[in-house]
Amino acid sequence: MQRLPLGQQDFRQIIEQGAVYVDKTEIIYRLLPNKYYFLSRPRRFGKSLLISTLKELFQGSEELFRELWIYDKIEWKQHPIIHISFNMLNYKNEGLEGALNKRLDRIASEYGITLSEKYPPGKFESLIYQLSFQEKVVILIDEYDKPIIDYVDNIEQAKEHRDILKNFYSIVKDSDAYIRFFFITGVSKFSQVSIFSDLNNLTDITLSKHYSTILGITHDEMLRYFSEHIQALQHEKGESYNEIIQEIADYYLGYSWDGTNRVYNPFTLLNLFTEQEFGDHWFRTGTPTFLMKLIKEKQ
Repeated sequence: MQRLPLGQQDFRQIIEQGAVYVDKTEIIYRLLPNKYYFLSRPRRFGKSLLISTLKELFQGSEELFRELWIYDKIEWKQHPIIHISFNMLNYKNEGLEGALNKRLDRIASEYGITLSEKYPPGKFESLIYQLSFQEKVVILIDEYDKPIIDYVDNIEQAKEHRDILKNFYSIVKDSDAYIRFFFITGVSKFSQVSIFSDLNNLTDITLSKHYSTILGITHDEMLRYFSEHIQALQHEKGESYNEIIQEIADYYLGYSWDGTNRVYNPFTLLNLFTEQEFGDHWFRTGTPTFLMKLIKEKQ
């Protein structure tokens, strides 16, 4: 039985370990002709895995995609990557500007570049420019809104972080000639307009019918990629195949971003097949804490 990648968000690791990977590369292929994208989804929905997949794609890691749809559809080319995951930045201790500076300096060091600028926007702009001498640059931003959401109950700190991020992203538009691809994700859209007001060519695909299943697992994908795990759950529960399929759908097939296509939360399905037990797997770890804070505050 193929291993389940529970808790794994690294595309290379999943492929090299032979774990289950639901092939989304046909949908990813639709993104490639254009350049600037924004995508919002809840936590634990596979945003980080999507970013990791894009990173390997643009790094030209052809061998990892050998069994996937996109393998023979594109010209494999290596691009320099600027990958920033705000989930991994230690801004609570280092400050947001300090954490951004540290991340940019680390990326520059990996490419043998030295950045002399003092503040993040200048460092970011210089890094893009210097990397572009190798090839046009790919920029991947994950959980862009975390420094704001973490301080939703501290409005002044949230506003300060919002302004820092606005200045940080303001240099992207003027760096267009050096950029091949820009993709940014988060759980919210409430701060999108103010943060990206200078980046007015950003395409929001959150509710697009063309990308409604780019994250999450469709019913057909579940049947295709998890057939052995479904049979194991069926055996554990002592139910017929049709009964267990219906039970899974009744419990978990409740998400849609275009009103037509419905998907399962990946974290929920992986937990279901791992534990062989129905339960509120996503809610235990994916609950938006900022929403809980607001509910308590406003009663």
